[in-house]
Amino acid sequence: MGIHYVNGNDMNEPYPEQTEMAMFGMGCFWGAEKKFWELPGVHLTLAGYAGGVTENPTYQDVCRGDSKHNEVIKIVFYTKQVNYQDLLKVFWESHDSTQGMRQGNDVGEQYRSGIYYFSKQQYELAHKTLDIYQNNLTKAGYGKITTEIIEAPTFYLAEEYHQQYLAKNPHGYCGLGGTNVLLC
Repeated sequence: MGIHYVNGNDMNEPYPEQTEMAMFGMGCFWGAEKKFWELPGVHLTLAGYAGGVTENPTYQDVCRGDSKHNEVIKIVFYTKQVNYQDLLKVFWESHDSTQGMRQGNDVGEQYRSGIYYFSKQQYELAHKTLDIYQNNLTKAGYGKITTEIIEAPTFYLAEEYHQQYLAKNPHGYCGLGGTNVLLC
């Protein structure tokens, strides 16, 4: 895979001890990846595809809708510096989880909101924060959260030019927009 363009870390497994993985879909993976590489304690962010039916999908497969994959980011983080609940806070507050199969002007199944858990603890925290955030959204007049929460499916690394795209192309488009409703 190579070296992470932003932080210089090796993107290949095995990942360092004391790290865990998280995976989220929150619209275009370019903006989502940037939200997380900026956090202290995040070792890696990787743009990719997950949750579909095609093995080794390409960007073209995903954009056509043939593969049913979601644009996702995989995050490798140091648990002593940032915890999963901190990542969930960024997830909920950085996109509009009530939009269904879209995020802003980006429309299609590949832009759906998703939390893909790797452990029972992640599963429980995802549901706990969903309930809290839905309550806050309802009070603010927003609709029902459409985020899927499922066990982490196979992750397929996106093409090299998608990795850390907004660092390489600082004026690139990112359709992320939150609801201005905070988790806590």
